[in-house]
Amino acid sequence: MELITCRDLSLGYEGHPVAEHISFTVNEGDYLCIVGENGSGKSTLVKTLLGLQSPLSGELVKGKNATGIGYLPQQTPVQRDFPATVEEIVLSGFLAKMGMRPFYSKSEKKLAAEKMERLGVLQFAKRCYRELSGGQQQRVLLTRAICATENLLLLDEPVAGLDPKVTAEMYELIKELNQEDKITILMVSHDIHAVLSYATHILHVLHGSAFFGTTEEYLQSETGAQFTGGAAC
Repeated sequence: MELITCRDLSLGYEGHPVAEHISFTVNEGDYLCIVGENGSGKSTLVKTLLGLQSPLSGELVKGKNATGIGYLPQQTPVQRDFPATVEEIVLSGFLAKMGMRPFYSKSEKKLAAEKMERLGVLQFAKRCYRELSGGQQQRVLLTRAICATENLLLLDEPVAGLDPKVTAEMYELIKELNQEDKITILMVSHDIHAVLSYATHILHVLHGSAFFGTTEEYLQSETGAQFTGGAAC
């Protein structure tokens, strides 16, 4: 079942394109990695997928089963020092679904607790977020993201700044969410070895064009060969 379909997107600002001819499809269960050089338009694509800006041209269609996107952004120093409890941050994942309702429901609080337990942060529920380590903070933000969606996560460099051990744990957790919890993953990454290890599909955003295909097709393509330098899983 298709969750997102993009056809010949042109992305940019004030009529000036930064990325063009982007076409890809995201199906339920996919693990799609978005790669490309700095300035190629990856961040602009993320904003477009989140509905924060419109494409200059082309078509972006979300399927009926795409009930919302849980978003894990790159962290800033200000965000790392946010003065709220872990529970408060996780619950904020429900805000988009609440409308004018001022309080979280019992079912939302129960689901938040279940997700915190699932991702190993329930023990920190009453602690201040800024007191946690970088890896713990990322787990909290990932928990918040899955409270915002039923089936689709968009992760922007989710392991940036983490040490190798925590990075490996985060990648394995994302893999579990994809394979065991049946959550579709879209991940922006510069880590080509992780991309080749985990992705089912790859979107390579280039200046003026884009490649989209399975990981195997990417490795066999000229674009993939140039970008990976012959790297293998």
